[in-house]
Amino acid sequence: MQSTWKLKGMLFFFHASMTIMISYLPVYFQYLGLSGSEIGILLAVGPAAAIIAQPFWGFMSDKWKTVKRVMLLCMSSAVVIGFVVFQMTAFLFILPVLFIFFSFMSPSGALGDSLAQKLSQQRGVSFGSIRMWGSLGFGSASLAGGIILTEIGIWNMYYVYAFFMLLALTFTVFAPDSEPSKKPVKLSAALKLLKKRQLLLFLAVIFSVSLTHRMNDSFIGLYIVELGGNETFIGLAWFIGVLTEALVFALSFYWAGRAHPLTFISLAALLYALRWLLMIFVGDPVSLLFVQVLHGVTFGLFYLTAFQFVTKLVPEELASTGHLLFISVFFGISGVIGSALGGFVMNAFDVNALYILMFFFASGGFIGSLIYRKYIFKRNAAAAGSV
Repeated sequence: MQSTWKLKGMLFFFHASMTIMISYLPVYFQYLGLSGSEIGILLAVGPAAAIIAQPFWGFMSDKWKTVKRVMLLCMSSAVVIGFVVFQMTAFLFILPVLFIFFSFMSPSGALGDSLAQKLSQQRGVSFGSIRMWGSLGFGSASLAGGIILTEIGIWNMYYVYAFFMLLALTFTVFAPDSEPSKKPVKLSAALKLLKKRQLLLFLAVIFSVSLTHRMNDSFIGLYIVELGGNETFIGLAWFIGVLTEALVFALSFYWAGRAHPLTFISLAALLYALRWLLMIFVGDPVSLLFVQVLHGVTFGLFYLTAFQFVTKLVPEELASTGHLLFISVFFGISGVIGSALGGFVMNAFDVNALYILMFFFASGGFIGSLIYRKYIFKRNAAAAGSV
């Protein structure tokens, strides 16, 4: 049995490169002298591109019967187009090139997760034990990236990003590909997924919870500052969250098969509601860091089990299409709406009100997951004995 360590290496360095982009791109745009509104628009470009690009490249990987080669295409294109992005200084020139960049960058990570899921099933290993290396890469780069960029300057961030991406590309070249389905893939079959009631209702449940996750991603830094914290606390909050996330993924071999995925999804939605409730009442940044431990538990449980459950809802030959459709909802649509809605609530009220809203959304997701299992999934799957 071929080892999966090369895939783990790819996930580690790819997510390290994503950390550089996610964490420091706003700072780079500020260095260019762009206004706050311009930076906000540019930050929404990534999730907007993901909504379109992720399902498209997922379908193409199913169509071409290869995940690995599509990843190589997307990742190498992201390195090249990324260089062009960092040659631009004017907002109107950055905007379209950044959209093209994220049209290749965002599907790369999603395809990596899809490949990890497929290989975990085909080789009898835990999906979480592979996926945890992405979290470790994200956490490591969140600590190292700031130190490196402090030394070399934010204007050189592309070279740090490209260094991690080239390492990820090297591992991808030698990583195994999944065994393709022998069934033919047609666009008409992929479009039928958008009419599949069981899948769409599940994605609606996912959206109500993932919306709160993405809101927190966007505004936790501002909340920490409002509580009296600084950049050090923001970095620690991210590091604690990612470290616990990696731990949950690493231990998934012991817990993932203990109950039905929908049970874990409901539990995670409930814990998300509890997490936001606790965030409402924290009074200082130190207390917030303790609550941040719940990030790993909520995201780890929710993302891993939802990712695996989507596999049950789509035909085998359209697995990658289903995976990337799920990720486009979790990170893309939720990211765009979460940033816009969160910004509106922040302007109208305050950060505390935002977390109150997040509590109600997550609670709605928890109730929705129970209804989904009782009246939708169970009705369709009871005959197969899968609930």
